[in-house]
Amino acid sequence: MKEGTTLLYATTTLGDRVSKYAESVSLTMPKKIRDYHARIVEERPEDANYMISNFEAQGLYWLARLIGAKRVLEIGVYVGYSAMVWSDAIGPQGKVVGLEFDGEYAQKAQKIWEENGYKNIEVHVGDAAETLPKISNPPEPFDIIFIDANKTGYPDYLKQILEASQPGAKNRLLRPGGIIAGDNALRRGLVADSSKDNPHTPADFDTTEEGRTAWERRAVTAIREFNNAAATNERLETFMCPLWDGLLLARLVD
Repeated sequence: MKEGTTLLYATTTLGDRVSKYAESVSLTMPKKIRDYHARIVEERPEDANYMISNFEAQGLYWLARLIGAKRVLEIGVYVGYSAMVWSDAIGPQGKVVGLEFDGEYAQKAQKIWEENGYKNIEVHVGDAAETLPKISNPPEPFDIIFIDANKTGYPDYLKQILEASQPGAKNRLLRPGGIIAGDNALRRGLVADSSKDNPHTPADFDTTEEGRTAWERRAVTAIREFNNAAATNERLETFMCPLWDGLLLARLVD
């Protein structure tokens, strides 16, 4: 159709059915990865939403295969599901490096990787704003950098990535033509529209009081800054995918 408006689906039921259909005709990931996703959902209901969906994982897996990626940097590991996806997509000769703030999450991730035979993943524990500079001079540049961590840190992560990937640099962080993928780039639509027209907008979203809503407001503001910084940077070519919770894809030109 010629119109650019994204009318996804009229009802939640229809959207769910279409998503399940799309998932069913997309590439199939190994059973052990899908089983781990189900296990996290069942055993960790309090924070399982930190994890990407199987459907999004299929898209990222396909993306890695599409560009022939062999090295992936993941900012935000949680308990290791998405790192397994990347590892399987790039193959045993590839390398996945993860940055995770929470030491307990990192330990759980390392345990599941070992149990499932994933030997090409490593994780660095600490604030990504501090650990990212420590790995910004790699022996080989990364092909993909996936950001799914503290949302208020997104603008700084992007700035650090670009500074560490200068044209002509011998040991740059991201290769020319490499992809930066920022997850939750629409955040239930709040990044595009936080007015009362959005049913996900908290009633007190515009207040200055501290609390959960204040944190959400800061997250939305930071993601907007991240999206705008990527979209207006001459070194990047961007595409906003409105699926899932929004995925900003940025290709590094130089």
